[in-house]
Amino acid sequence: MHLYLHIPFCKQACHYCDFHFSTNLSQKRPLVEAMVQEIAQRHAYLPTSKLQTIYLGGGTPSLLSEAELALLFDAIHRHFTVAPDAEITLEANPDDLADPIRLTMLRRYINRLSIGIQTFDEATLRWMNRAHTATEAGLAVQRVHEAGFTNLSIDLIYGISNAIWTHDLDQALALNVPHISAYSLTIEPDTAFGRWLAKGKLSPVDENLSATQFAKLNLALTAAGYVHYEISNFAKPDQYARHNSAYWQRRPYLGIGPSAHSYDGVSRQHNIANNALYINGITNNSSPLQRELLSSADQVNEYLLTGLRTMWGCGVAELDSLLGRSFLTWQAPHIDRLQRAGWLICEENVLKLSESGKLFADRVASELFVE
Repeated sequence: MHLYLHIPFCKQACHYCDFHFSTNLSQKRPLVEAMVQEIAQRHAYLPTSKLQTIYLGGGTPSLLSEAELALLFDAIHRHFTVAPDAEITLEANPDDLADPIRLTMLRRYINRLSIGIQTFDEATLRWMNRAHTATEAGLAVQRVHEAGFTNLSIDLIYGISNAIWTHDLDQALALNVPHISAYSLTIEPDTAFGRWLAKGKLSPVDENLSATQFAKLNLALTAAGYVHYEISNFAKPDQYARHNSAYWQRRPYLGIGPSAHSYDGVSRQHNIANNALYINGITNNSSPLQRELLSSADQVNEYLLTGLRTMWGCGVAELDSLLGRSFLTWQAPHIDRLQRAGWLICEENVLKLSESGKLFADRVASELFVE
């Protein structure tokens, strides 16, 4: 089983981010206390109490104090059994990883760090409104290694310029980290970039540029020994992110905190994306969440959307079970068209994307959706 904790606080708002967060840190402790209550209220949601992964995302979980981390993990250990080899991840910004004493403290609670570097270009960091500098980005990885962390990942963003992306890839490879996540810049409406785009102050992302840089990313990282195991994720062998892989493979998980989502195999539910209303709802034992029962078509479509993004693909037997009939027969014309286009492969009773199909993952999945 898998547990996600959403920590909705940041020092400042990145211009591209549309996740739920607040830059008002005054409610950090009350919200953590509400999350502790929610763990007590909802721990029985999962089929078993044994956790294989725990993931602290956000927001910026590296802003949590030791006292706040202790509150959360005390509650986790009260209500769950954490597997001895559990993967316990915390998302962190480079500027929060400068203090060796703090890193030693973090090691008492977590064993994997996901560091939001995004780029090693100073001007681009300022343009994105990131809180760290390019120098801090590289130093953060060095300090994390010195503190004894061996399981870590870095995040990068491409789609800005070829020169910047070449430099970022060179820098990332030089760090020799076991896991790299890379995402094309996406401009969402309710962000600073989205508002600039609407006013004509920012150009749309060049899709051809992003496709070229994705290809370069794939070539560079696979040549360096990384496995391209999900569209946006590369890892050294057996260093895959176990928590995220659970999402892609339809494993049950519980989400705690405002805007957090949960999945129990047959339904999804999500908490309200408002810190004050979340705290009030949890405090008054009135769960601030909405639940959606998933139809067989919903489950098939979600599996296609996530599973096709991975190297494991979508098992035809599982698709048949979810659909209640033969998926290959039901979707034969669409499958045939996608295979002829060179985007989809069916081998050993598994549907997978081809290398060229990875550029059109969402489109391929949507063409296979059932109603």
